[in-house]
Amino acid sequence: MPAADLYAVFGNPIAHSKSPRIHALFAAQTGQHLVYEKRLAALDGFATAVQEFIALGGRGANVTVPFKLQAHDLADSLAPRAQAAGAVNTLIFENGQILGDNTDGQGLVSDIVQRAAQPICGQRVLVLGAGGATRGALLPLLEQRPQQLTLANRTASTAQALLHQFCEQFPEASHGVKVAACGLSDICGQFDLIINATSASLQAEVPAIPENCLASGALAYDMVYGKELTPFLQYAQQHGARVRDGLGMLVEQAALAFFLWRGIKPDSNAVYHTLLSEL
Repeated sequence: MPAADLYAVFGNPIAHSKSPRIHALFAAQTGQHLVYEKRLAALDGFATAVQEFIALGGRGANVTVPFKLQAHDLADSLAPRAQAAGAVNTLIFENGQILGDNTDGQGLVSDIVQRAAQPICGQRVLVLGAGGATRGALLPLLEQRPQQLTLANRTASTAQALLHQFCEQFPEASHGVKVAACGLSDICGQFDLIINATSASLQAEVPAIPENCLASGALAYDMVYGKELTPFLQYAQQHGARVRDGLGMLVEQAALAFFLWRGIKPDSNAVYHTLLSEL
């Protein structure tokens, strides 16, 4: 039997990563002969670590914190999603070239629309935060043609600058969508979908949003996941919202990376439920 194709996830830290487990499940499910490793890269040695991995025969890699911006700069060419995100979480090594892509935002949208059965088209969407996670989600969210998309951030000028830069770079993406940016305390109106892309949940905090911004039947989505509901999701649930954490996003972005590498779509739903039971 030929040697297994080699893939990895790069990060620092990396011990906590569930990516090897997810891709092992995908490979077993689809009959793909591959090995997927965790690789700890030095904070100042990401590019070297990737080149060493390619020299070992690596076919592709995922990239997590804090290397997504460095992966963007390392790539020889970028998929449109990666250009829009300004960051790369998936690398494909072919013919001596490095192609960079970003599957995070599409993973988010797939989990919301397909697994949570929450439409985005024609809906009022509020995204909390104006960092890298938000930037990666903007293009896939706008491609769903929501009625309205509002970015809210603790510092309003940061959200405004991000939205202005994005709309200048991708004017067609926001065409026909009411887009706005504001501070958390300036959020007005009600929303059908609220996505927490801030780091508040990692600090066990709740973004300071108005209680009445959740429309009836709204979905509150936190990109963070864990064994318990995050403080943001607990808050949203107490105010009548349906809630969902970021585990499904993690699985869906991995499924898209797997497809980019192998040309096969795995059954992400089965893997999601496996991980859910393991949590």
